[in-house]
Amino acid sequence: MLESRPGDLFQPGDLLNNTYRIECLLGRGGTSHVYKARSEISGNLVALKVLKQELAANEDFTVLMAREENIREIRHAAVVRYSENHRTPDGHIYLLMDYVEGPGLDKRLKQGPMAAEDLLVICRRVAQGLQAAHVRNIVHRDLSPDNIILRGGDPAEAVIIDFGIAKDTNPGAQTIVGNEFAGKYSYAAPEQMSGDTDARSDIYSLGALLLANFRGAAPKLGANPMEVVENKQKPLDTDGLPEPFKTLIERMCAPDPNARFQTAGEVLAFLDNPDGGSLEDVLDGPAEDATIIVPQTSQPAPAPPPAAKPIHRKADEKKGGRGGLWAVLAVLLLLGGGGAGAYFSGMLDSILQPSYPVARPYSFIAEKPVDGPLQIVGNVPSEAAREALLALSQDADLTLATGAISDTWGTDVLDTVTPLEGLREWRLVVSNNKARLTGTTDDANVAETLNERFRNGLPGALEGKAEIRFELPMLPVAEVQAVMEAFADCGPLLRDGNGHYDGYAPSDPVLVSGRVASTATRLELFDALRALAHERQVVLDVEVLNDALCVVEQHLPKAPSGGAKVEFAVGGSSVEPNPSGRFFVGENPVIDIVLPDDVTEGYLTVSILDVSGNVFHLLPNISREDNSVASLRDDAAGEVPVRVAYSLEESVTSGGIAFKVDDSTLGKSKVLVLHSSEPLFDGMRPTSESAVGFAEALQASYEADSSRIRSLDSRILVTARP
Repeated sequence: MLESRPGDLFQPGDLLNNTYRIECLLGRGGTSHVYKARSEISGNLVALKVLKQELAANEDFTVLMAREENIREIRHAAVVRYSENHRTPDGHIYLLMDYVEGPGLDKRLKQGPMAAEDLLVICRRVAQGLQAAHVRNIVHRDLSPDNIILRGGDPAEAVIIDFGIAKDTNPGAQTIVGNEFAGKYSYAAPEQMSGDTDARSDIYSLGALLLANFRGAAPKLGANPMEVVENKQKPLDTDGLPEPFKTLIERMCAPDPNARFQTAGEVLAFLDNPDGGSLEDVLDGPAEDATIIVPQTSQPAPAPPPAAKPIHRKADEKKGGRGGLWAVLAVLLLLGGGGAGAYFSGMLDSILQPSYPVARPYSFIAEKPVDGPLQIVGNVPSEAAREALLALSQDADLTLATGAISDTWGTDVLDTVTPLEGLREWRLVVSNNKARLTGTTDDANVAETLNERFRNGLPGALEGKAEIRFELPMLPVAEVQAVMEAFADCGPLLRDGNGHYDGYAPSDPVLVSGRVASTATRLELFDALRALAHERQVVLDVEVLNDALCVVEQHLPKAPSGGAKVEFAVGGSSVEPNPSGRFFVGENPVIDIVLPDDVTEGYLTVSILDVSGNVFHLLPNISREDNSVASLRDDAAGEVPVRVAYSLEESVTSGGIAFKVDDSTLGKSKVLVLHSSEPLFDGMRPTSESAVGFAEALQASYEADSSRIRSLDSRILVTARP
């Protein structure tokens, strides 16, 4: 949090677009300021990035803001959630995003060195976020310590912020926005100096900032641009770094982009298996990449017989004959129980059949995608192992080969894949004897059973681990709808319009909008949805009214907005605008209705529903019966303001309605503006009446002639103690 200055774009207490109340300034940049604000409607905290006024008319910067808005397509916990750009009436452009509570890595950098263990955790989390962005061809270009926040101070909850617009934040860490370079010199990849940027540049920047936080100091690159460019071509100093952190930084920050990890998936693969060796050659990213890798061409043995042909099995193909197995069976009977393992592994191949070509590396992938059949591709050591695998898959491409594998390799692979039937999706990647198994399930018991089975590693001589993740099952729409209906005490609540017809996936937020009669109802609704949603985000865009407002709300006609504006001011010796619509005890609310330029005929009805359950008719009433638009315009064209609640001074001379806020009716009131083709009611309504009486009269009018009401506009007025 920074101290506000008189020249800041906004001050604490300012209200943006009648919705977001500024609480404090979070940061100042060369192009924008970032504020912490709270929604007056939902009460949720948000962060607002506000483009500087002098840049709001610059197309280059508005395009960058629009580009940053598109980051909302990325749905990952390690990437800050964006909403959309807004423009205030006075021309300020701001971008709405989630507020993340916690220290930035820039703050931790100033506090001194961080432990390598924590930085490895941060690396995994941020790499996962980058992977989600890079899949959508979005490159951050400006990763630096100030762009990573540790939610709640937890390294495992690191969040990437500030996509799209670079900032000048720290002395000596200049940021340039333009076609040639975007990024901070201290953390930018060498190729960024010449304007070349891709996903590998983000990998370099992540490694550089992790190294800086380990050292507790930003890199020293030189005193002038030439020194910076020269130093960027040199490897970063990794002396004194512990393993595997040292190797990780060296692989992420190689000056030559082609010598680095090429994808965030490769960074994650290294973190999973730092000593994996050739496993990286076949590990083409996480299971969700759904990539099948064809094994490398087998190399023949010194004096090979004719090479065995790859076997490709489809569902309609028949298996070969079994006559040759009788001799094998006799050998197995002689060998006893150990014979089967030797046979499946290929250990007896030199006795029972010709030798196979040599595969380097000896690679194998079995993958079961979501809603798809099991696919297998790679090398196998024996006919028996091949046949057993073909029995599991309708789509297999297997090559008989020898290689640097254990005697029990075939049996170990079969023991790994056989119990995986209950998984929603899974992937086994094997290179020589190194292997990695990943999978997901929506059955917690299945996840627990398999993780316990592989707790001490994969079967036999396979070197590696299994990661079976439990993912939430789909949440049926009907269950969400039932909760909404149970708490709909102020008209129907609405689900989000994101196309969730069947249910909510684990990453889908549950969004609900509408109105409720009390804060207690809103809290109970949130708690009920949260219990139902489990780990999903629950977002309520729910306005809290009161019982009286809700009575009328449920009887309001289904009419579109007509564009009439409700403007508030505070009466006194001079009338001062009050755009917030918030009035304190002792103040005199003044209300104007601004007619749009296309509203030139018909009748205007204006009423205010207060928190006590009473309705006051501001227009027409017994002291102002003529509510025709023509009379209100008085031949004026364009937008015309019509005063319906006066200052106390004006009321004395005009006889118009005026009122003053006292402490007996504090809370939310609602101003209703109805435009109709004919007078709304048959006779004059009393100046004040109950909400129930008004609701019944309004309903009767609508049922008598629903076409007479052309539009309905409204605005909330809040009364409170200072």
